[in-house]
Amino acid sequence: MRSTGKKLGLVIFSILCVLIFSAALQAKQAKAPVCIPIGNIELKAPASVTAERPSVSFPHNAHFDYSCKRCHHTWNGQDAVQGCMTSGCHDLDQAPKPVDAKKKSAEGSMKYYKNAFHAQCIGCHKAIKVQNAENEKSFSAVKAKQLKTGPTGCTVCHAK
Repeated sequence: MRSTGKKLGLVIFSILCVLIFSAALQAKQAKAPVCIPIGNIELKAPASVTAERPSVSFPHNAHFDYSCKRCHHTWNGQDAVQGCMTSGCHDLDQAPKPVDAKKKSAEGSMKYYKNAFHAQCIGCHKAIKVQNAENEKSFSAVKAKQLKTGPTGCTVCHAK
């Protein structure tokens, strides 16, 4: 009987050791949590470009009501977010020339960092303004909470 108790104790001890070792190994292999910047982020032209306007102070935390993937559209939700201009997304530092003179933008023009930022930021702000105007018309008796919209003019974002 005493021998069976020792064997059972040894088995339980061995199982606990394996579980603790496995948990420690998994914790070591776990990825670090994603760091979300709070406050303003300075958006500036790449070093290879002579900027025509000052950099933009982007209020990142003012956009926390939106899904991260709305802007970081290639992010997998787990790894660290890569900068748009360094990740192969919007890394052209010059606008591509249109092949056809009648076309306003060239194929792949969203790879040009400036086009991507302007389309994303200004496009979203304009869409919110349109949505707010539609809400005003449809909820004239009951006022719906309007979404805050951002700037759409050059000098508001590119302040001196």
